[in-house]
Amino acid sequence: MRFDLTEDQLMIQQTAKEFAESEIAPSAVERDKKAEFPAEIIRKLGELGFMGMMVSPQYGGAGLDTVSYVLAVKEISRVDASVGVIMSVNNSLVCYGLEKYGSDFIKDKYLKALASGEKLGAFALSEPEAGSDATQQKTTAEGNGSCYVLNGTKNWITNGQSADYFLVMATTDKSKGHKGISTFLVEKGTPGFDHGLKEDKLGIKSSDTCSLMFSNCSVPKENLVWEEGKGFNFAMDTLNGGRIGIAAQALGIAEASLEASVNYSKQRKAFGSPISDLQAIQFKIADMATKVDAARLLTLQAAALKDAHRKYYKEAAMAKLFASKAAVECALEAIQIHGGYGYVREYLVERYLRDAKITEIYEGTSEIQKIVISRAMLDQK
Repeated sequence: MRFDLTEDQLMIQQTAKEFAESEIAPSAVERDKKAEFPAEIIRKLGELGFMGMMVSPQYGGAGLDTVSYVLAVKEISRVDASVGVIMSVNNSLVCYGLEKYGSDFIKDKYLKALASGEKLGAFALSEPEAGSDATQQKTTAEGNGSCYVLNGTKNWITNGQSADYFLVMATTDKSKGHKGISTFLVEKGTPGFDHGLKEDKLGIKSSDTCSLMFSNCSVPKENLVWEEGKGFNFAMDTLNGGRIGIAAQALGIAEASLEASVNYSKQRKAFGSPISDLQAIQFKIADMATKVDAARLLTLQAAALKDAHRKYYKEAAMAKLFASKAAVECALEAIQIHGGYGYVREYLVERYLRDAKITEIYEGTSEIQKIVISRAMLDQK
């Protein structure tokens, strides 16, 4: 499969790169230290059309393809993976699902605002006892006249404090197991809906992550997404696309690690010459470059299959599995190449490692990706 990028795709990539370097990079270190949400940056990304990249212009989006989206997320994440995941969640987990499965009412009232960047979205599936096993939803939604009443708790919600709209999976019929799970769009500020304190995380500290609590929270019936009992299917389909976004995020971190290592190895001298002359350093850079290219090709393959309306869930899982591992390994090697400097905040590579690790965990752990891949292979006839 060839990946000759079009002029439009190259333009999107260049725009994202320039924006990341001029608008995101100057505050990235300080925001990481303070765990400060990049509200103004997200607003500007919305103005560029980057918060609803794949949404039809009919609903306020940019109408771009998944490959363009991957290129943009990669360039943003190369500078700041926190901004990358905020952007990814809104695009992949929120806008995609609403455009594909939402009613005309939901698209008009909510999707347009999300795709234009006027509002921010969050995806609420995980619970204290339902992480990798998403079928074990304890949050309930009971029909009550013109409303559903939600009760329960959600964990590890990206954009949890800053989002305006939340896609919440809840059980409407316990007797049906995962076929009794439904999806609801809940607005911030709805009575009975609150969020917990921001989690103090290892990495992606500039994005906020918290728990959500629902206590007799009434949601209008028209805010049901798709139909009752389709919530699990909705979540799995949405996560398939989301994994491409996380693969792109991981790819950006891996690229940044490689770039920093190449630049530092040419500047740092040992034994009278740049350390780039040492074979030990050259081998590390060769391994990193190979992993970055392999991750890029896997991610673009998944994106291209999605754009072609072909099955892509196995390829998306492969891309996330490999790219996330590559991000961690490249960041580790970057620290090793930088030596003691790699262990301090003055040099960016320590943040790359802290940001990289989560890509092996959220939107399906690496172990879950292996299950998805192996099942796809074993089910082949």
